Amino acid sequence: MSRTLAPFGRRRLPVVGRQELGAYVVLSVGDPDGPAPDPGQFAMVAAAERWGAGADERPFLPRAFSVARRHPDGTLDFLLEDVGPGACRLAELDAGDDVWLLGPLGRGFAPPRQGRRPILVGGGVGIAPLAIWQDALGASALVLLGFRDAEHAAGAELLRGARVATDDGSVGHRGLVTELLAAELGCDARGEVFACGPPPMLEVVRALCAEHDVPAQLALESGMACGFGACFGCVVPTREGYVRLCVDGPVLDAALLEKVA
Repeated sequence: MSRTLAPFGRRRLPVVGRQELGAYVVLSVGDPDGPAPDPGQFAMVAAAERWGAGADERPFLPRAFSVARRHPDGTLDFLLEDVGPGACRLAELDAGDDVWLLGPLGRGFAPPRQGRRPILVGGGVGIAPLAIWQDALGASALVLLGFRDAEHAAGAELLRGARVATDDGSVGHRGLVTELLAAELGCDARGEVFACGPPPMLEVVRALCAEHDVPAQLALESGMACGFGACFGCVVPTREGYVRLCVDGPVLDAALLEKVA
């Protein structure tokens, strides 16, 4: 599958907006001259100032974030959760600050197979690449999202018409988003699943889709130091051998995976 290639070298870009969505922050970065990312691609992002100024001089390296949305003027949205020194520093930024950005990187989602209805399944901050994918797919996609609680469920505003599950039942279905998916596949197995979220959620998605003979594409997470395949820090096993998520993924066909760990 073809991919959109990043310009050579990182780019210093302005932060043009910041919006809080419950437990999350949507950071908007102006990139009018950059290429439009494919849904599912990511960027390596670092604050232009005070990167490495935290405890123990952390963070050291840029952080990988899926592109959540690209606006017509080239603005890119990234969904952040204030967890860890990198995301914490980026979540502090606001209009007037700058970031270093390298991207778009990786391989994104492939179009749905003919005759298959797209089903988007997201968990927590993993909903990010599903927003830009929904923008591309249009109204045909069914959206199922899962969160811990109401504060995190506010992130569902990124997508349109989502059915929501929360662990504590404070919003929508009480339970796991994979329970919504299981019910959907039990009624109609003519969909194709596109999922991103924590590994335990993705493993259940993989197993459910295998059980119902439904194709699925999974956007996996892994620590990334470079973003272009040099460091081999994001290697994961598949049925065909090891792959680097930053160049061969982050989106992989679920049929290639014995298990998501």
